Amino acid sequence: MSYMPEHFTVWVEVPVSDLEKSVAFMNAVMDTDMVIDNSGPNPMAMFPTSDPAKGVAGHMYPGTPASDGSGTTPYFAAPVPLEQMIDRVKQAGGTVTSPIVEIPPGKFIYCQDLDGNSIAFFEFR
Repeated sequence: MSYMPEHFTVWVEVPVSDLEKSVAFMNAVMDTDMVIDNSGPNPMAMFPTSDPAKGVAGHMYPGTPASDGSGTTPYFAAPVPLEQMIDRVKQAGGTVTSPIVEIPPGKFIYCQDLDGNSIAFFEFR
């Protein structure tokens, strides 16, 4: 029998050197309202979902990012067409590191955030 859960990935953590700047970057790129939560042992900013009980998400936290583009790449659902995402990433200070890549379920772009973390934005068909 093969293990095939509904959601194979259940959480993503993205280490950042400046949580406030990274939250501002992600809020600008994704047009969302991430906030810093200081209620736990470490500050973090959650990636919001429409249903926190069922959504697959994660958070950013103060940490040591991998060297430019060498870490794991989380894919985020693009809120607007990728052509607009490219502009948003650049305007917010990030770097777009690939052209738009098309695959059967949609298309995506690879980028780097303010710390050089590898991130991607996916647009479903």
